[in-house]
Amino acid sequence: VQLQASGGGLVQTGGSLRLSCATSGFAFDDYAIGWFRQAPGEEREFVATISWNGGSTEYTNSVKGRFTISRDNAKGTVYLQMNSLKPEDTAVYYCAAARRSFAGTLTRDYAFWGQGTLVTVSS
Repeated sequence: VQLQASGGGLVQTGGSLRLSCATSGFAFDDYAIGWFRQAPGEEREFVATISWNGGSTEYTNSVKGRFTISRDNAKGTVYLQMNSLKPEDTAVYYCAAARRSFAGTLTRDYAFWGQGTLVTVSS
């Protein structure tokens, strides 16, 4: 099982980035996928999640209206489009897979995790 997050980088306040999570080694269509992030010295927190077929999504309040999660089941990939980035969005972003049609905000519900990609938003 592999989840490979990519697309992080350095961006100015107000800029955009698109993160990708490429997966392999499991039945992607059977899994909900989530994005989490962890800032230095902070606990890992939920960002967004998407159901197995993309029909349902959920976001943490601080990113609603700015971030969009989507998935391409043919490619086994999930995306996180991040717009209007703020310095407080700076963190390592992780994607994770939960073997259920829809998963929530808890890290314990996700069985597989990627290695993370660093997003830095300068002020």
